[in-house]
Amino acid sequence: MNLVRAELAKVRTTNMWWILALIYLPLWGLTLFFNYVQTDQLVNGNLGQVPEDQADTVAAVALPDNLAANLYTNGQFFGLLMVMLLGILVVTNEFFHQTVTTTFLTTPHRSAVMAAKLVATAALGLIFWLVTTGANLLVGSAILESVGVGARYGSAAWEAIGLNALAYLLWAILGVGIGVLIRSQIGATVTGILLYLGGTIGAVIVISTLAARFGDWINNLQLLVPSLASSLMVTGAEIPGNPPRWAGAAVLVGYAVVAGVIGTLTVRRRDIS
Repeated sequence: MNLVRAELAKVRTTNMWWILALIYLPLWGLTLFFNYVQTDQLVNGNLGQVPEDQADTVAAVALPDNLAANLYTNGQFFGLLMVMLLGILVVTNEFFHQTVTTTFLTTPHRSAVMAAKLVATAALGLIFWLVTTGANLLVGSAILESVGVGARYGSAAWEAIGLNALAYLLWAILGVGIGVLIRSQIGATVTGILLYLGGTIGAVIVISTLAARFGDWINNLQLLVPSLASSLMVTGAEIPGNPPRWAGAAVLVGYAVVAGVIGTLTVRRRDIS
């Protein structure tokens, strides 16, 4: 526990946590605005002509429980990016400020240090989730009331909120893994952003193109993309054409376990100077 407290103190006494929070705040607000517009359109039927092959999907998304799940997990896409960057910085800050040698001289057991970083970063990810979820519940309930649906706190909404917590925790761990593999703070940060944003956009384009040509079963490939698997976890009730939510959670757990193990083994074997 002392090592975990030390890692949390390193974060608390640097600027990185509030800089990430300041970056995230306008992104959360922008996402909330678009979710509000979408919710209003779905409730009032203002989407225009819906293609016949998408009618069932749109109808499922417009269900009150699914609307609530979407609003109560608002900002997940950018929130996961922030906790991933936080995980990267928890590791790369040590190399950037050249404190890593002191850390390992103080605690020679590198596995214990790595475990402390993973636990501390996971805890920070959950704190990030808790704060955003509290705001989402307040604002999301107000939006649902304003469009005439009423606040919804059914099992679908709470399941989405719970799976969202798991996503935040796992992406924090993934960030630590990236930070260990790429010691350069700038290199790891840029790589993480490109993989997250570029990978998501590229995967959506490729999967939608292939699905149009070879059939809807191609949509199951979204599970292989971590950010899309995370989005799948918070969809509320099952959406026609989408893989089950538990599959997205299972894949993301797999990625996080691999990242944590590789990160620990790398730290144990790599020379530190």
